[in-house]
Amino acid sequence: MVDRHQVMNFRVRAQQLDRDEGTLADTAVLDIGVQNTGPDGARWALAVRGVDVRALSDRDVVLLWTVRGAPHLYRRPDIAQVAAAVEPFSEADAGKRVYDAAKPLKAAGIDTLAALDEIAARMRAIVSTPTVKGDVSGRLATALPEPYLRFCRPCDATHLYEMPFRLAAVRAGLELRLDTSPPVLHRITRFRKAAAAGERFDLIRAYLRLLGPATPKQVADYLDAPLKDVKARWPDDVIEVTVGGEVRSLLAVDEEALGSADGTGTRLLGPYDLFLQAKDRATLVPDSAHAKQLWPVLGRPGAVLVDGELVGTWRPRKSGRTFTVAVQPWRRLSDATRKAVTGQAERLAAYRAVSLSGVEFGS
Repeated sequence: MVDRHQVMNFRVRAQQLDRDEGTLADTAVLDIGVQNTGPDGARWALAVRGVDVRALSDRDVVLLWTVRGAPHLYRRPDIAQVAAAVEPFSEADAGKRVYDAAKPLKAAGIDTLAALDEIAARMRAIVSTPTVKGDVSGRLATALPEPYLRFCRPCDATHLYEMPFRLAAVRAGLELRLDTSPPVLHRITRFRKAAAAGERFDLIRAYLRLLGPATPKQVADYLDAPLKDVKARWPDDVIEVTVGGEVRSLLAVDEEALGSADGTGTRLLGPYDLFLQAKDRATLVPDSAHAKQLWPVLGRPGAVLVDGELVGTWRPRKSGRTFTVAVQPWRRLSDATRKAVTGQAERLAAYRAVSLSGVEFGS
């Protein structure tokens, strides 16, 4: 039997949220990808893990549309293995990952994998030089037949379905230019996908290593993959542990770490930090009211992590040259904890290159 505190502490240590200094090379979350959503996205996730992100450039990292079609940051030298790792497991998996785009393709007798290859070939031909996403989409809409396309009411225009567009980009050897909005796509220099991802970048193993112990369903939900495909690729070198009455798997090599982990330190996690992406939300936040605060339908806040426990939410508030951090605690915070949270807010302000006016603690 493993209690949730052990699980939380294990993940803090596995994801290196307890360290003050680190490098890109030794930052474990980059193996699975660091989601880059919002102003406190991938760079902030690296910063809270001790990486100096001030001089980070596209020479060091690459931004790709990968898991769930979201933009994720990776080490540039790992591109070949990452491209292999994020490939759909099967035709059924590809169909699930493209959501509503699968139905018209199937009706037209077009396999989803073949469709992704077709889109990728067209995209690569279009993006011979850095090209804004909208321009790529517009040219694809004139080059591909009806089963690939949908009418977009907000734009009053016909576009390629969004998920096939995003998932085909890596197949086309295209990356997203950092800090561009709307996104600018360009070719990855000397791109070649590896024959296999290898154990380090295998997404199922990476999930177990960083967000374990877990069930196949939790991993499938994270990947938007069919449960059958995940079960078929489940590692052999796992042990079973029981968490809250549920049987889960852990890589055998991590058994000792699970039993001895002690998560310490205070961090302000961004809304899409990997720590918050685990699919066992009741483990992360047992209180359902607190869970609703942390994962609303729209406008997610960040989370306050203190010594292996999530103890509240936070939101940045910027007005002109004034920057404050509003913290909504879920329990009474000690003076020492408030001081530590304020220290992290100062760190966030420095990361954003603004001066911190204060931290507002709710009641």
